[in-house]
Amino acid sequence: MTRRGQNHPPANVAWTVWGLGALLYLIGFYQRVAPAVMTDRLMDEFAIGAAELGNLSAFYFYSYVLMQIPTGIIADRWGPRRLLTAGAALAAAGSLLFAGAPDFWWASAGRLLIGASVAVAFVSMLKLATHWFAPNRFALASGLALLCGVAGGVMAGVPLRFLIEAWGWRPVMFASAALTGALAVAIWLQVRDDPLDLGYRSHAPTAADGAPAPRSSILHGMREVLAYRNIWILLITPIGIAGAVLTFAGLWGVPYLRQVHGLETKRAAAITSLLLIAWAVGGPLLGTLSERLGRRRPLYVATTLAALVGWTIIIFLPIPVWLMVVILLCTGFCSGNLIIGFAFAKESVPVRLMGTAAGICNMGPLLGGMLLQPAVGWMLDRYWLGATAGGARTYDATAYQAGFSLLVGCLVLSLCLIPFARETYGKQTR
Repeated sequence: MTRRGQNHPPANVAWTVWGLGALLYLIGFYQRVAPAVMTDRLMDEFAIGAAELGNLSAFYFYSYVLMQIPTGIIADRWGPRRLLTAGAALAAAGSLLFAGAPDFWWASAGRLLIGASVAVAFVSMLKLATHWFAPNRFALASGLALLCGVAGGVMAGVPLRFLIEAWGWRPVMFASAALTGALAVAIWLQVRDDPLDLGYRSHAPTAADGAPAPRSSILHGMREVLAYRNIWILLITPIGIAGAVLTFAGLWGVPYLRQVHGLETKRAAAITSLLLIAWAVGGPLLGTLSERLGRRRPLYVATTLAALVGWTIIIFLPIPVWLMVVILLCTGFCSGNLIIGFAFAKESVPVRLMGTAAGICNMGPLLGGMLLQPAVGWMLDRYWLGATAGGARTYDATAYQAGFSLLVGCLVLSLCLIPFARETYGKQTR
């Protein structure tokens, strides 16, 4: 009979291990966009304006961005099991802190802790996929990871608003903390770094032959990567492209649709959820198209231009809601071109620097949310006319146009930068 250690893990075991890590990524995306459907409650509860609310939401991004580079190193040294368990436990603690916060600063501390803790999920998922799945399954796992994230964003839309209206935002956040804590326990009990830990064969060559992975200097690798012009361009470009999506869907879209277009909160949340879904669908499709074209730059330029036109129409032209939804879907789809940017970045450096390049360029979309969410809030407060509703400030169309003009400005910068990137023709730099 074949010994257990000579077989790769069954699919149900592999997907269970990977899926628990994916659940933390789902929770991270849920927490990322959750403030969008509770802007009125948070402004009233903490007596804050748009600028403070933008910062409260952005505290998630501050720590998330800072964790991107060290997370890969920690995952290599701790292993995904310990890292995911610690991440889920700290995310639960951060959710508890946010839910019970007596003031703005405690709530911000909770958001900061949540961002830092869930930042470990994506890298850990990829590492688990490398060990638990055959190489030809890696792309499927990566695509499903993005789907899990968007599912979390959709849950933070209409379903979350229903729960908040029924129970209040604090009890709902306490329940979120309890579920995240339960996930930490499940990860510790079920997840293993490698199939060898359960007596199966590993799909990772280094784990199979017992050779330890080489460790290199983090700072040296970063210096090497940042010496390539493309990396700088591909780091800055998503700030406008993905930042616009995260700023609109993640915070300011719902109040904009309520206060300017007169929609109820649940309908507004449904529209922003559709934007996230279109964004998720556009990523793999545009990435596949760029592979078939054998070129990165032309499609990246074309889709960025389309996104710029879409946001310009939405922000500055008086269009009916149905047309705005159609344009939002097209704009979200084109904004999925950040997948092209990731492939572009990895091909722009030698193979040995691919991981560092991916980590650095992954900061671009997050920097977009981190910078633009509070910046839009600051602009809204500058144009505030003194109106309030239910204890929360309300803003008119002129204020939102001023705030969202920052999104358009960043997209113009992105569009100007991409043509200066060196084309890789879909081939790895040597």
